[in-house]
Amino acid sequence: MTDKRRHSWVTIRDSIREMILNSTYGPGDKLPQDEEFAARFGCARSTVHRAMQDLAQNGLVQRRRKGGTTLQRDPVTRTTLSIPITRLEAEQKGSVYRYQLIRQSRQPFHPAILANFGLHEARPMLRVEALHLADSRPYVFEDCWICVETVPEIKDVDLTRESANEWLVRNRPYSRCDLRLYARRGTKRDSEILQSDVGNALFVMERTTWIGDAPITSLRAVAHPGYHLFTQG
Repeated sequence: MTDKRRHSWVTIRDSIREMILNSTYGPGDKLPQDEEFAARFGCARSTVHRAMQDLAQNGLVQRRRKGGTTLQRDPVTRTTLSIPITRLEAEQKGSVYRYQLIRQSRQPFHPAILANFGLHEARPMLRVEALHLADSRPYVFEDCWICVETVPEIKDVDLTRESANEWLVRNRPYSRCDLRLYARRGTKRDSEILQSDVGNALFVMERTTWIGDAPITSLRAVAHPGYHLFTQG
């Protein structure tokens, strides 16, 4: 192992994480100071500091100025979830993808959507309802509300040819995202759109995004029975 690799903050982080996982340190324990870890690993204190920052960001330890580093009593595991692009999902499964715009309309507000965004006053919204198909069968139905003040460019996008969600993922990065995943029984409207039986268990993904404090979009995606969401962290 080279010195560069041995002294990598990633290697130090993984070594400390292994000590946590094998119960060398338990929930609530105070960890050695950065200087002690630096001496133990034969690396710079700044390398340990960087490793500890990552462990803190991922919810394993708590760092306090002049208070040292403590292992969380209830560690939180964090990961990155990529927003799926439905077209790519379908194509990666070997299916022939097709997109169908059902309806788009300008609407001043909707109480539930304003609540999702945490807004108290109405904002002009563009509502886009669309169906994604795989091998000519309904795959995912999307009901997407877009804040026109934050994304004025959406007015010039031909949404009969391109999915609003895919355009937003590619062109409007977000800084904050609320995500909710759940299953519910299909309604009569679900049955009509997805060509499924009423009462079928359906996978639902609700996502709201912001750039800073400015709302971007609030979306509900309902998938056909049998849909699987796969992600890696």
